[in-house]
Amino acid sequence: MNTQKTIQNHELLLKPIAYIHTDFPTKFGIPRQSGLVSALRATIVFEPEFRNPDALRGIEEFSHLWLIWEFSQSIRETWSPTVRPPRLGGNERKGVFATRSPFRPNPLGLSSVKLDFVEWKTPDGAILHVLGADLLDGTPIYDIKPYLPYVDSHEDATGGFAHEQMHKFLNVVIPECLRNKLTLQEQETVIAILEQDPRPAYQKAPERVYGFPFSNLEIKFTVRDDTATVIQIERT
Repeated sequence: MNTQKTIQNHELLLKPIAYIHTDFPTKFGIPRQSGLVSALRATIVFEPEFRNPDALRGIEEFSHLWLIWEFSQSIRETWSPTVRPPRLGGNERKGVFATRSPFRPNPLGLSSVKLDFVEWKTPDGAILHVLGADLLDGTPIYDIKPYLPYVDSHEDATGGFAHEQMHKFLNVVIPECLRNKLTLQEQETVIAILEQDPRPAYQKAPERVYGFPFSNLEIKFTVRDDTATVIQIERT
């Protein structure tokens, strides 16, 4: 008797339950993982269909949340079984399922964020205020789940080719004349973003000027050796 089960192909239709609003209108400058810049603030606004406050009952009992979201600017009709991780300088290929590359068969991302507080009464219903998100402004959120420390944290876990020791932080220099354009919180956040070295792995020219928008700021900087120097800050 053939006991092999037949697995039928099917498609799962997903629709966003919410959209996240961050200070990153473009991908450049976004930390490569959630939690790396804990000062980053974001809000999660639910779609009208999902604004029932009962759906959030008990969420304030958790300090952190998992977000399941879409790489909305990285959707492709085809996919590749291998990708070039930035951690390896973009020169070595790894299997797509051994990486967190946005270029996947299903463009889904997973991020752990800290729940700052819930704003229960707004014109858009209850809004989640979170910290440490690594998402583009307007990213669709497909699901939210509580982070459970007793099962989601593994002391014996290993990081493969993406282990922490491989990550090199930059020294950040902001001249005094430019620091005066920023609040203390903005200074700390900009420094934390630049310390992560937001440059693409293949761009290391010391004479190149990099720039990115953040909140209502336009920031330009250069990198020489292991130091990022901010050369211009403008408010937009």
